[in-house]
Amino acid sequence: MLTQIRGLHHVTSMAADAQENNAFFTKVLGLRRVKKTVNFDAPDVYHLYYGDETGTPGSVMTYFPFPHIVKGRPGTGAVSETAFAVPEGSLDDWRDRLAGAGVGGIEETRRFGEKRLRFLGPDGEGFALAEAPDDMRAPWPGGPVPVDKGIRGFRGVTMRLRDGVATAELLTFMGYREVAREGALIRLALDGGNGADVIDLEVLPDAQPAREGAGSVHHVAFAVENRAAQADVRKALLEPGAHVTPAIDRDYFWAIYFRTPGGVLFEIATNEPGFDRDEDVAHLGEALKLPDQHAHLRDRLERSLPAIAD
Repeated sequence: MLTQIRGLHHVTSMAADAQENNAFFTKVLGLRRVKKTVNFDAPDVYHLYYGDETGTPGSVMTYFPFPHIVKGRPGTGAVSETAFAVPEGSLDDWRDRLAGAGVGGIEETRRFGEKRLRFLGPDGEGFALAEAPDDMRAPWPGGPVPVDKGIRGFRGVTMRLRDGVATAELLTFMGYREVAREGALIRLALDGGNGADVIDLEVLPDAQPAREGAGSVHHVAFAVENRAAQADVRKALLEPGAHVTPAIDRDYFWAIYFRTPGGVLFEIATNEPGFDRDEDVAHLGEALKLPDQHAHLRDRLERSLPAIAD
């Protein structure tokens, strides 16, 4: 069993409109945009990162906003819901806030005894706010949401699968353990992690497969401390036959990728070097930052990328 995984690092999804996406996460959810850069493989498309004050691993939601992208279809083989941790007693305020902003799909629920507020993102993606009374992580204090109500980071994600056995075995190998079952849901948790410690598997054998598009989660990233820990994880995954990429420099972390038995793309990302490697913490997410291989495109990209109002 692996011991290097610290919980979630980030979740990356796709969107249709950069400005709408930015407004939703910064103005409605009150997260901080900690980086404005471009897709490594498609530099004409932004890569936007939102999180706490410094983009602490376990707090960062990232997006590729592709103009004219088709709408995704929920289904199996994909993440169906991303949950954020909020303080106990804050859901009434959040319900009013989301409703006042015209957010759709608002629904109060309970899962494994947790009070939750489900809602939809701008592209129909599934989100939830889960009360987490023991979560001591600090929210972004500079946004529009009061600190005593603010998002602390991820609680976890839900993966919708046709068969959860192989994915549960993989997560167990990664250090998670099953802690509860409820209907079609299996909850796995990581002890002593970074706070973003929960993975729920929703097993629906007869559901249709997901179709990637706007509102789809592209991949889920798990955190390790450094490149040495990442190398150990990669070696351990390769031994039973997983197809794992070499380590790739993503400027703010190093990443390896592999496809799970259930179809979800996993990434293992390092906590180093962090989002302040090329910007002061006070000014994170303000300037357009480009990977070295795309630096020569700056003039063209600054003209062609859509403006994002802060």
